[in-house]
Amino acid sequence: MNHSQMENVLLTVIKYIKDYKKEEVQHLFDELQPYDIAELYKALPDKHRIKFILCLSPKHLAVLIQELESELQLEILQALGIEKSSKVMDLMENDDLADLLNELSEEKMAEFLSSMQKEESKTVQDLMQYPPETAGGIMTNRFVWIRSYYSVREAIDKIKAFAQIAENIYYLYVLDEQKKLVGVVSYRDLLLADIQDTVQDIMYNRVISVPITMDQEHVATIIERYDFIAVPVVDEEHRLAGIITVDDVIDVMITEANEDIQKLSASSKSIDFNTGVFSASLRRLPWLVLLLFVGLISGTVIYSFQSTLETVVALAFFMPMIAGMTGNTGTQSLAIAVRGLVTQHMDKTSFFKLLIREIGVGLIIGTVCGILIFAISFIWQGSLILSFVISSSLFLTLIIGTLAGTIIPLILYQFKVDPAIASGPLITTLNDIFSLVVYFGLATLFISNF
Repeated sequence: MNHSQMENVLLTVIKYIKDYKKEEVQHLFDELQPYDIAELYKALPDKHRIKFILCLSPKHLAVLIQELESELQLEILQALGIEKSSKVMDLMENDDLADLLNELSEEKMAEFLSSMQKEESKTVQDLMQYPPETAGGIMTNRFVWIRSYYSVREAIDKIKAFAQIAENIYYLYVLDEQKKLVGVVSYRDLLLADIQDTVQDIMYNRVISVPITMDQEHVATIIERYDFIAVPVVDEEHRLAGIITVDDVIDVMITEANEDIQKLSASSKSIDFNTGVFSASLRRLPWLVLLLFVGLISGTVIYSFQSTLETVVALAFFMPMIAGMTGNTGTQSLAIAVRGLVTQHMDKTSFFKLLIREIGVGLIIGTVCGILIFAISFIWQGSLILSFVISSSLFLTLIIGTLAGTIIPLILYQFKVDPAIASGPLITTLNDIFSLVVYFGLATLFISNF
C-alpha cells in the first residue's frame, strides 16, 4: 500500500476498534498482505494496540507476530497472556517461533513451551538446539513428504490434506522407510503427469540438499545459484530434517549484507534510526579511536619530511589529493573483493586470477591519472621535476591502494577470517600512510634538482 492507502486503512481500523467491531477488523485483515498488517500495527497509536490485538483471531495474530521485530512480538505476547499466547504459538511457523523464544529468558521460555501443544513444543525445542546462523537454525519442519510408491492421485491428495500447515507445497520430498531423502517431485510435475503414474516414475533422484550444520550464507548461495524456491536440509545420516524457503534466504541475505556494511564502515554492532546517541557513539568509537592512533603515523610521516615540505611548499597542495585517491581506489578494490568472495568459491586459481587482474587495473588507472596530474602540475608550476614526483607518486600509490584493497580481504579469507573485517576506514588509513611515504620519499630523493 502507498502512504495514502495506509492512512485510509488506519482510520478505518481505528473506527472499527472504537466500536469493537471484531468481524469487520478480521475481514479487513484477510484482505491485507502480512507486511501491510505489520506496518498498520506499528502505525497504530499505543492506546489502540491492545484493542486491535483483542479483535484478532489466533490465526491472524500468528501472521502479525511473524512480521514484527522481536520487541513488538514480545509486546503482543505479554498483552495476550500465557494461555492465548500458547494458542497463537501453535499456529506460528516453527522456525520463526524458535527465533522468538530465543529472545526470552529461560524461565519465560519454559513457561511458553510447557503451555503449547506437546508436539509443537517438542518440534520448536528441536529447532532451538541448532546455532541460529546455520541451516538447522533457519529451517522449518513444515513440509510435505511422500513415498516413491504413491500414485500421482495419492500425492495430490496428501498435498490437499497438509496444504494448511505446510510452508511450501511447490516441492514434495520423497523419503524411504528410514526417512532418508531419496527424491523430489515438483507440484508442476504432478499436474503434468498421468493420474495413474507413480511418484517413482516422475521424481528426480539427484536431489541437491544442504547439511544441517551448513552456514546460512552458503545456503543462500546454493538457492541463488540453482534458482530454488526451497532446499531440503538433511542430517548426518541423510534423513530429511527440514526445508529452507526462499523468503527465509532473502532475510538471511539482507542480514548478512547489513553486517558486512557495518564491518566495512568500522561499526561492529547494529545501528539504525532508533539507536540512541550514546549507544551509537559507543558502538562506533572503538574502531575510530584505534584508527585515530594509526592515523597519527601519517602525521609522523609528514613531520619527518618537514624539511622537504619547507623547501617545496607546492608539495602540500597535492598531498590531500595523493592520499585521497589512494584511499578511494583501495575502497573500490575492497568492495569488489568482498563481493566476489561472497558470490563465488575462491581457490588458488581464482585468487591469482583476481590478483593479476587488479594489478592490471592498478596500472591502467595509475597511468591515466598520473598523466593527467603531470599535465596539471606542469602547467601550474612549470617544473618537470616536481610534476614527475607528483605523477610518479600518484601512479605508485594507486597501484598500492588497488593491491591493498584486494590482497587484505583475500588473505583474511584464506585464514578463515571474515573478509568484511578489512573495513573501509582501516584500508583508507593504511593507504594514507603508504601514499605519504612514497610521495615524500620521492620528493626527498629528487629535492636537490628543484
